[in-house]
Amino acid sequence: MLKNSNEAAPRRFEFARDSFAFENETYWEYHFDTGSGKTRFTPREPKPNYAHRCFVLTRAARQFLYHARFDPSLKPADATTCRRLIREVVRRNPRRRCETGKEVVFPGFANLREFSAAQEALLKAECGGAWRSYVLRSHWRMVFPISRSHQARTAESLVASLKRNVPPIVHLVKFPALTINHSMIVFSVEETGKGHEFHAYDPNNTSRSELLTFDRDTGTFSMPSNRYWAGGPLDIIEIYRSWLM
Repeated sequence: MLKNSNEAAPRRFEFARDSFAFENETYWEYHFDTGSGKTRFTPREPKPNYAHRCFVLTRAARQFLYHARFDPSLKPADATTCRRLIREVVRRNPRRRCETGKEVVFPGFANLREFSAAQEALLKAECGGAWRSYVLRSHWRMVFPISRSHQARTAESLVASLKRNVPPIVHLVKFPALTINHSMIVFSVEETGKGHEFHAYDPNNTSRSELLTFDRDTGTFSMPSNRYWAGGPLDIIEIYRSWLM
């Protein structure tokens, strides 16, 4: 069956519009020794009050993309109403979009970035606790071997999802080392001579998107260094895509 040409395409994820204005903080300061390849950790001061919620924020960002609509022409709602609207969104399925016209309407704001700047405390309180980053049905997958063919299939799946305007949520991992155990939303891709460059929303950084590179020859994903990752190869698992994951 052909799709009706008048039917609007699913809304794409745009970093400046559909990401949160606040960050998931880290408990540690990371110090990378490029000579030895070792990482040293020191506690952050002052101690962060909003951490271990990368999976919380990626899930919630896609729930807002799938189930919320912002209308800046309307009068902003009071805190009690905003709390009720947020709870309605985060109760909904992060794996499927709602039907057109069934979105939760947030009055007085143009998008999630603007709303989260104004209602930071409320969103932090209602999107979910840090335990939600630990208790995920998909976490079973990282303890099993991840082959290069699995990573090639993952790259193909990410590209296919983006063509359908589905922004994949991914789990970045180095198991059993756990030098990284993190979540992002992939929202665009560019093909290169060697593979693909994926752009992702990193809840640890509100200022810019993150770059994830897939090398077709080695079947390996990698990410440049940043303030919590020394840079280099890692494994990616697509999550929030089925009842099992």
